[in-house]
Amino acid sequence: MSIILTKKNPAALLGLSVIVLLVACQPEEAAPLPLFPLLMEVPEGFPEIPYPADNAFTEARWALGKKLFFDPIMSAEMTISCASCHQPGLAFSDDQAFSPGVAQRPGTRNSPSLANVAYHPYYTREGSVPTLEMQVLVPIQEHNEFDFNILLIAERLRADSTYYQMALDAYQREPDPYVITRSLACFERSLLSGNSAYDQYTRGDSQLSATVLRGKALFFSERTQCSSCHGGFNFTNYAFANNGLYTDYPDPGRFRFTGEEADRATFKVPSLRNVGLTAPYMHDGSLTSLEAVVDHYNSGGKDHPNKSPLLQPLLLSEQEKQDLVAFLQSLTDPLFTGNPIFKND
Repeated sequence: MSIILTKKNPAALLGLSVIVLLVACQPEEAAPLPLFPLLMEVPEGFPEIPYPADNAFTEARWALGKKLFFDPIMSAEMTISCASCHQPGLAFSDDQAFSPGVAQRPGTRNSPSLANVAYHPYYTREGSVPTLEMQVLVPIQEHNEFDFNILLIAERLRADSTYYQMALDAYQREPDPYVITRSLACFERSLLSGNSAYDQYTRGDSQLSATVLRGKALFFSERTQCSSCHGGFNFTNYAFANNGLYTDYPDPGRFRFTGEEADRATFKVPSLRNVGLTAPYMHDGSLTSLEAVVDHYNSGGKDHPNKSPLLQPLLLSEQEKQDLVAFLQSLTDPLFTGNPIFKND
């Protein structure tokens, strides 16, 4: 039986402390064990997590959501799960330009990281979904993803005694769309990442190399304007922008949702947390490395009627481009990607 460590489980935390002390008393020196954050431990400097009134966190809801997240029972052919496109070791993204869905059908957009999705004000690249609970429905019904029906998923779950009991424990009702959407959202809200080398530096717990510090200065400078869109604790302003990737976009972006020409080919600004792990980049995965991303922004991007005025040629030197890449790499959080509480049991 596994024990879930949370800030609300002091007995488990005391047990862990005893184990750590026993390990520390061993005569042979061993590499220190990573001190992973506890479940729902909000990183220092982050705001409190906003919860919907009808879906407060409980361990039973989280456990059910986690089980569903890794279970291919969610897809029509029972071949892929949420974790197929959102892998823990890749900051809950994947390494494909377009992730394959059922029957290996290619997706239409690059899978974003799920780190800190609890704080997003809306979901999908065009921002058309207002809550995490509602977002769960998108991959379920998409032809190129799960290609299934949530009512049929509920039917599968009701035939499984383990899921049936977990649903009763979590929401006091049998498996149904309410239980599926709420429990998955509950799990996804726990995916908190705020312990990168950069975070440790800002807390005064460690130092950054000279290269990273030069990159940091560039990132937050008036010259590059990177932080104008990728600012705040989550390195995004959640706005919609066109970054000059193309002159003609096959994907209409937010226009698909609003029908407004001003929104054509604009996409939600992504968080840069763990960006060193989430290649390929852009909404279509067309840039395969951070170096390519920096080169793109250094060029000022291609002309487009909706291109952000912030994009201008930067005239960065080769050393400056390397410094920026080094800073972006410092946003990787190994205590998030390696945390065993987020791995499939």
